Amino acid sequence: MRIISLNAWGGAVWTSLGPWIATKAFDVLCLQEVTRRIAPSPKWLVYGDAYRRLDQRADLFGDVSAALPDWQASFAPAARGPLFDAAGQAVPSEHGIAIWVAPHLAVTGRSQGFVHGAFRAEGWGPEPVPRAVQSCRIEGGGRPVSVTHLHGLRDPSGKGDTPERLAQAQALLDHLQHFTGPDQTTVVAGDLNLLPDSQTFPLLAQRGLVELVTHYGHDDTRTALYGKAKRHANYCLTDDMERVRAFDVPATPVLSDHRPLVLDLFD
Repeated sequence: MRIISLNAWGGAVWTSLGPWIATKAFDVLCLQEVTRRIAPSPKWLVYGDAYRRLDQRADLFGDVSAALPDWQASFAPAARGPLFDAAGQAVPSEHGIAIWVAPHLAVTGRSQGFVHGAFRAEGWGPEPVPRAVQSCRIEGGGRPVSVTHLHGLRDPSGKGDTPERLAQAQALLDHLQHFTGPDQTTVVAGDLNLLPDSQTFPLLAQRGLVELVTHYGHDDTRTALYGKAKRHANYCLTDDMERVRAFDVPATPVLSDHRPLVLDLFD
């Protein structure tokens, strides 16, 4: 079973991301920074705030689902707010995370919630914005696998630990406690917006989760499209190291300003 997690950057690099998704070179795809169309719009819109201006696919969830027909898709929204068309007109949109599971696998359980805040229906609002968490229990490839992914809190001041980030770690642990069990392999992944020395990882280690990016010596989870010096953000963890067949954080193809996390598990 191949599980891939990627911050899709709103589909800003769709010219590469779309053809890569169409190869279906994975069994489970977890994407963060996913848009979902809730009103008629062009295919491209723009997100803007005090820190950045980003081109976005108007309906990345729909785009990926169209490239993966018959796959089992689920979207977990975090907030609704305005994106803007070329004329500067506001278009309402949803932003969140999503997961796709191949047709040959059975999804026997789902759970979603929040590791920070609650759904915002009236605009993006101030940072940190709400952050969703999403899980699937997957069977059909050996021992059941629980796949959980999330997009961690963004803080304009950096990726260091804060009380909000430690509360996020506890919320994630609570979510895992309620959804996962000893009869399955647990995988947790996503853009956690943390540095490797975060106290989040010792907390997750108490749950038996081993962080694979640093375990395998990867010192970069960003692509050439990201210009800052501190280049960790994305992480993947599991409580079943004997089942890990391979793990990689490939620099190419460039699908986003983040690299994908690619985890292969033995059946």
